[in-house]
Amino acid sequence: MKTRLSLIQTGVITLLMLGCNKEKEADASGMFEAVETIVSAEAQGRILNFNVNEGDELRAGQSIGYIDSTQAYLNKLQLLQQQKAILSAKPSVQTQLEAFRAELRTAESDQARIQNLVSGDIASQKQLADANSRVEVLRSKIAAQESVLNTTNSSITENAATVNIQLALAEQALLKCRIINPVKGVVLAKYAEVNEVTGPGKPLYKIADLSFITLKAYVSGNQLEAIQLNQEVTVLVDDPNTKQRGVPGKITWISNKGEFTPKTIQTKNERDNTVYAIKVMVKNDGSLKLGMYAEVRF
Repeated sequence: MKTRLSLIQTGVITLLMLGCNKEKEADASGMFEAVETIVSAEAQGRILNFNVNEGDELRAGQSIGYIDSTQAYLNKLQLLQQQKAILSAKPSVQTQLEAFRAELRTAESDQARIQNLVSGDIASQKQLADANSRVEVLRSKIAAQESVLNTTNSSITENAATVNIQLALAEQALLKCRIINPVKGVVLAKYAEVNEVTGPGKPLYKIADLSFITLKAYVSGNQLEAIQLNQEVTVLVDDPNTKQRGVPGKITWISNKGEFTPKTIQTKNERDNTVYAIKVMVKNDGSLKLGMYAEVRF
Protein backbone atom coordinates (compact mmCIF):
# COMPACT_ATOMS: atom_id res chain seq x y z
CA MET A 1 0.00 0.00 0.00
CA LYS A 2 2.82 2.37 0.96
CA THR A 3 4.60 1.53 -2.27
CA ARG A 4 1.48 2.35 -4.27
CA LEU A 5 1.02 5.72 -2.47
CA SER A 6 4.67 6.52 -3.05
CA LEU A 7 4.31 5.85 -6.75
CA ILE A 8 1.20 8.05 -6.94
CA GLN A 9 2.95 10.90 -5.11
CA THR A 10 5.95 10.58 -7.38
CA GLY A 11 3.70 10.73 -10.44
CA VAL A 12 1.88 13.83 -9.15
CA ILE A 13 5.15 15.58 -8.42
CA THR A 14 6.45 14.68 -11.88
CA LEU A 15 3.30 16.05 -13.53
CA LEU A 16 3.57 19.27 -11.51
CA MET A 17 7.20 19.67 -12.51
CA LEU A 18 6.35 19.08 -16.14
CA GLY A 19 3.54 21.59 -15.90
CA CYS A 20 5.86 24.17 -14.36
CA ASN A 21 8.47 23.57 -17.01
CA LYS A 22 5.86 23.90 -19.68
CA GLU A 23 4.70 27.25 -18.25
CA LYS A 24 8.25 28.53 -18.28
CA GLU A 25 8.83 27.61 -21.90
CA ALA A 26 9.24 30.65 -24.14
CA ASP A 27 8.11 30.91 -27.74
CA ALA A 28 11.09 32.97 -28.93
CA SER A 29 14.25 34.56 -27.63
CA GLY A 30 16.62 37.34 -28.58
CA MET A 31 18.43 40.45 -27.39
CA PHE A 32 17.43 44.04 -26.79
CA GLU A 33 18.48 46.72 -29.26
CA ALA A 34 17.65 50.34 -30.02
CA VAL A 35 17.91 52.85 -32.85
CA GLU A 36 21.40 54.29 -32.42
CA THR A 37 22.26 57.71 -33.85
CA ILE A 38 25.86 58.71 -34.49
CA VAL A 39 26.12 62.50 -34.18
CA SER A 40 28.89 63.98 -36.34
CA ALA A 41 30.53 67.38 -36.58
CA GLU A 42 29.26 69.80 -39.22
CA ALA A 43 32.19 72.23 -39.18
CA GLN A 44 35.96 72.13 -39.51
CA GLY A 45 38.03 73.27 -36.54
CA ARG A 46 39.23 72.67 -33.01
CA ILE A 47 36.67 71.53 -30.42
CA LEU A 48 36.68 74.23 -27.75
CA ASN A 49 33.85 72.89 -25.58
CA PHE A 50 32.24 69.44 -25.44
CA ASN A 51 30.09 68.64 -22.40
CA VAL A 52 29.27 64.99 -23.11
CA ASN A 53 30.05 61.82 -21.18
CA GLU A 54 28.96 58.23 -21.72
CA GLY A 55 25.74 57.56 -19.83
CA ASP A 56 24.54 61.18 -19.96
CA GLU A 57 20.86 61.71 -20.69
CA LEU A 58 20.43 64.45 -23.28
CA ARG A 59 17.31 66.18 -24.53
CA ALA A 60 16.64 67.08 -28.15
CA GLY A 61 17.93 70.54 -29.05
CA GLN A 62 20.33 70.70 -26.10
CA SER A 63 23.55 72.66 -26.70
CA ILE A 64 26.50 70.52 -25.63
CA GLY A 65 29.53 72.30 -27.07
CA TYR A 66 31.03 74.30 -29.89
CA ILE A 67 33.83 74.26 -32.47
CA ASP A 68 36.21 77.17 -33.07
CA SER A 69 34.26 79.64 -35.25
CA THR A 70 36.91 82.35 -35.71
CA GLN A 71 37.30 81.80 -39.44
CA ALA A 72 33.53 81.73 -40.04
CA TYR A 73 33.08 84.93 -38.00
CA LEU A 74 35.85 86.78 -39.87
CA ASN A 75 34.27 85.69 -43.15
CA LYS A 76 30.98 87.21 -41.98
CA LEU A 77 32.69 90.53 -41.10
CA GLN A 78 34.36 90.62 -44.50
CA LEU A 79 31.03 90.12 -46.24
CA LEU A 80 29.41 92.86 -44.17
CA GLN A 81 32.15 95.31 -45.22
CA GLN A 82 31.78 94.21 -48.84
CA GLN A 83 28.03 94.79 -48.71
CA LYS A 84 28.57 98.21 -47.14
CA ALA A 85 31.02 99.18 -49.91
CA ILE A 86 28.60 98.04 -52.62
CA LEU A 87 25.65 99.97 -51.18
CA SER A 88 27.74 103.11 -50.69
CA ALA A 89 28.12 103.34 -54.48
CA LYS A 90 24.38 103.51 -54.93
CA PRO A 91 23.47 106.92 -56.42
CA SER A 92 20.56 109.02 -55.20
CA VAL A 93 18.19 109.47 -58.11
CA GLN A 94 16.56 112.56 -56.63
CA THR A 95 19.88 114.30 -55.92
CA GLN A 96 21.38 113.48 -59.32
CA LEU A 97 18.33 114.81 -61.17
CA GLU A 98 17.73 117.91 -59.08
CA ALA A 99 20.00 120.14 -61.22
CA PHE A 100 18.25 119.04 -64.44
CA ARG A 101 14.82 119.57 -62.90
CA ALA A 102 15.79 123.07 -61.70
CA GLU A 103 16.94 123.89 -65.21
CA LEU A 104 13.69 122.45 -66.57
CA ARG A 105 11.62 124.61 -64.27
CA THR A 106 13.50 127.69 -65.52
CA ALA A 107 13.01 126.62 -69.14
CA GLU A 108 9.29 126.03 -68.60
CA SER A 109 9.01 129.48 -67.01
CA ASP A 110 10.73 131.05 -70.00
CA GLN A 111 8.48 129.04 -72.30
CA ALA A 112 5.37 130.42 -70.61
CA ARG A 113 6.72 133.97 -70.66
CA ILE A 114 7.61 133.81 -74.36
CA GLN A 115 4.20 132.30 -75.12
CA ASN A 116 2.58 135.37 -73.57
CA LEU A 117 4.91 137.66 -75.49
CA VAL A 118 4.04 135.91 -78.77
CA SER A 119 0.36 136.37 -77.97
CA GLY A 120 1.04 140.12 -77.64
CA ASP A 121 3.11 140.19 -80.84
CA ILE A 122 6.16 141.16 -78.80
CA ALA A 123 8.18 137.93 -79.31
CA SER A 124 8.65 135.97 -82.51
CA GLN A 125 7.57 132.44 -83.30
CA LYS A 126 11.23 131.45 -83.58
CA GLN A 127 11.84 132.48 -79.95
CA LEU A 128 8.87 130.35 -78.90
CA ALA A 129 10.11 127.38 -80.94
CA ASP A 130 13.53 127.69 -79.33
CA ALA A 131 11.94 127.77 -75.86
CA ASN A 132 9.80 124.71 -76.66
CA SER A 133 12.83 122.84 -78.01
CA ARG A 134 14.84 123.62 -74.90
CA VAL A 135 12.06 122.26 -72.66
CA GLU A 136 11.79 119.06 -74.71
CA VAL A 137 15.56 118.51 -74.66
CA LEU A 138 15.70 118.94 -70.89
CA ARG A 139 12.81 116.53 -70.41
CA SER A 140 14.58 113.95 -72.60
CA LYS A 141 17.81 114.41 -70.65
CA ILE A 142 15.99 113.91 -67.34
CA ALA A 143 14.27 110.73 -68.60
CA ALA A 144 17.53 109.32 -69.94
CA GLN A 145 19.47 110.16 -66.80
CA GLU A 146 16.73 108.71 -64.60
CA SER A 147 16.81 105.48 -66.61
CA VAL A 148 20.61 105.24 -66.26
CA LEU A 149 20.46 105.88 -62.51
CA ASN A 150 17.67 103.32 -62.01
CA THR A 151 19.65 100.72 -63.98
CA THR A 152 22.73 101.44 -61.88
CA ASN A 153 20.73 101.12 -58.67
CA SER A 154 19.19 97.85 -59.84
CA SER A 155 22.64 96.43 -60.61
CA ILE A 156 23.98 97.52 -57.22
CA THR A 157 20.90 96.05 -55.49
CA GLU A 158 21.49 92.71 -57.27
CA ASN A 159 25.13 92.69 -56.17
CA ALA A 160 24.06 93.41 -52.60
CA ALA A 161 21.50 90.59 -52.81
CA THR A 162 24.30 88.20 -53.83
CA VAL A 163 26.26 89.27 -50.76
CA ASN A 164 23.11 88.71 -48.67
CA ILE A 165 23.07 85.09 -49.81
CA GLN A 166 26.74 84.76 -48.91
CA LEU A 167 25.97 86.28 -45.50
CA ALA A 168 23.22 83.69 -44.99
CA LEU A 169 25.76 80.97 -45.76
CA ALA A 170 28.19 82.56 -43.30
CA GLU A 171 25.49 82.56 -40.62
CA GLN A 172 24.80 78.91 -41.36
CA ALA A 173 28.51 78.14 -41.04
CA LEU A 174 28.52 79.85 -37.63
CA LEU A 175 25.50 77.81 -36.53
CA LYS A 176 27.23 74.60 -37.59
CA CYS A 177 30.06 75.42 -35.19
CA ARG A 178 27.60 74.85 -32.35
CA ILE A 179 27.15 71.21 -31.33
CA ILE A 180 23.43 70.63 -30.80
CA ASN A 181 22.08 67.25 -29.74
CA PRO A 182 19.43 66.22 -32.31
CA VAL A 183 17.48 63.51 -30.43
CA LYS A 184 16.51 62.63 -26.90
CA GLY A 185 18.44 59.71 -25.46
CA VAL A 186 21.40 58.32 -23.54
CA VAL A 187 24.99 58.71 -24.73
CA LEU A 188 26.34 55.26 -25.55
CA ALA A 189 29.83 56.18 -26.77
CA LYS A 190 32.02 59.26 -27.05
CA TYR A 191 34.45 59.58 -29.96
CA ALA A 192 36.01 63.06 -29.51
CA GLU A 193 37.51 65.25 -26.81
CA VAL A 194 38.11 68.96 -26.22
CA ASN A 195 41.08 70.42 -28.17
CA GLU A 196 40.88 67.75 -30.86
CA VAL A 197 40.50 68.94 -34.45
CA THR A 198 37.35 67.68 -36.11
CA GLY A 199 35.68 68.09 -39.49
CA PRO A 200 32.35 67.68 -41.29
CA GLY A 201 31.10 64.10 -40.98
CA LYS A 202 33.56 63.09 -38.26
CA PRO A 203 31.70 61.22 -35.44
CA LEU A 204 31.48 62.94 -32.07
CA TYR A 205 29.27 60.57 -30.05
CA LYS A 206 26.58 57.88 -30.30
CA ILE A 207 23.16 58.26 -28.69
CA ALA A 208 19.99 56.14 -28.41
CA ASP A 209 16.55 56.67 -26.91
CA LEU A 210 16.20 53.94 -24.28
CA SER A 211 12.76 54.90 -22.96
CA PHE A 212 11.38 52.29 -25.39
CA ILE A 213 13.70 49.54 -26.60
CA THR A 214 13.21 46.69 -29.04
CA LEU A 215 13.70 42.99 -28.49
CA LYS A 216 14.77 41.34 -31.73
CA ALA A 217 13.83 37.67 -31.51
CA TYR A 218 13.41 34.76 -33.91
CA VAL A 219 10.47 32.42 -34.46
CA SER A 220 10.14 29.29 -36.54
CA GLY A 221 8.02 29.14 -39.66
CA ASN A 222 5.20 27.20 -37.97
CA GLN A 223 4.85 29.96 -35.35
CA LEU A 224 4.07 32.68 -37.88
CA GLU A 225 0.36 31.87 -37.93
CA ALA A 226 0.17 32.48 -34.17
CA ILE A 227 1.51 36.04 -34.28
CA GLN A 228 0.54 39.31 -35.93
CA LEU A 229 1.53 42.96 -35.92
CA ASN A 230 0.55 45.01 -32.83
CA GLN A 231 -0.05 41.80 -30.90
CA GLU A 232 0.43 42.13 -27.13
CA VAL A 233 3.01 39.67 -25.79
CA THR A 234 4.93 39.00 -22.60
CA VAL A 235 8.69 39.53 -22.53
CA LEU A 236 10.57 37.49 -19.94
CA VAL A 237 13.76 39.01 -18.53
CA ASP A 238 16.12 37.71 -15.88
CA ASP A 239 15.47 38.96 -12.36
CA PRO A 240 17.80 38.21 -9.41
CA ASN A 241 14.84 37.80 -7.06
CA THR A 242 12.38 35.76 -9.13
CA LYS A 243 14.74 34.33 -11.77
CA GLN A 244 12.45 35.72 -14.46
CA ARG A 245 9.87 38.49 -14.59
CA GLY A 246 7.44 39.40 -17.31
CA VAL A 247 7.02 42.82 -18.89
CA PRO A 248 4.41 43.75 -21.52
CA GLY A 249 5.48 44.23 -25.12
CA LYS A 250 4.02 44.69 -28.58
CA ILE A 251 5.09 43.13 -31.88
CA THR A 252 6.01 46.00 -34.22
CA TRP A 253 7.68 44.15 -37.09
CA ILE A 254 7.67 40.65 -38.61
CA SER A 255 10.24 39.77 -41.25
CA ASN A 256 8.91 38.39 -44.51
CA LYS A 257 12.19 36.65 -45.25
CA GLY A 258 13.51 33.51 -43.61
CA GLU A 259 17.05 33.34 -42.24
CA PHE A 260 19.65 30.65 -41.51
CA THR A 261 18.34 28.37 -44.26
CA PRO A 262 20.07 26.59 -47.16
CA LYS A 263 19.68 28.07 -50.62
CA THR A 264 17.54 25.15 -51.79
CA ILE A 265 15.01 23.71 -49.35
CA GLN A 266 13.77 20.29 -50.47
CA THR A 267 12.38 18.52 -47.41
CA LYS A 268 9.79 19.46 -44.80
CA ASN A 269 12.34 19.16 -42.00
CA GLU A 270 14.51 21.72 -43.69
CA ARG A 271 11.53 24.03 -44.01
CA ASP A 272 10.99 23.75 -40.26
CA ASN A 273 14.54 25.00 -39.71
CA THR A 274 13.66 28.35 -41.28
CA VAL A 275 13.45 31.18 -38.72
CA TYR A 276 11.97 34.65 -39.04
CA ALA A 277 12.99 37.80 -37.17
CA ILE A 278 10.44 39.79 -35.18
CA LYS A 279 10.71 42.98 -33.18
CA VAL A 280 8.91 43.55 -29.91
CA MET A 281 8.76 47.05 -28.46
CA VAL A 282 9.01 47.25 -24.67
CA LYS A 283 8.74 50.24 -22.37
CA ASN A 284 11.98 50.48 -20.41
CA ASP A 285 11.77 51.14 -16.68
CA GLY A 286 15.52 51.65 -16.60
CA SER A 287 16.44 48.05 -15.82
CA LEU A 288 16.56 46.85 -19.43
CA LYS A 289 19.90 47.23 -21.17
CA LEU A 290 21.04 46.94 -24.75
CA GLY A 291 22.36 43.47 -25.54
CA MET A 292 20.46 41.90 -22.64
CA TYR A 293 19.01 38.46 -23.37
CA ALA A 294 15.22 38.00 -23.08
CA GLU A 295 12.46 35.63 -24.12
CA VAL A 296 8.99 36.12 -25.57
CA ARG A 297 5.78 34.34 -24.74
CA PHE A 298 2.84 34.74 -27.12
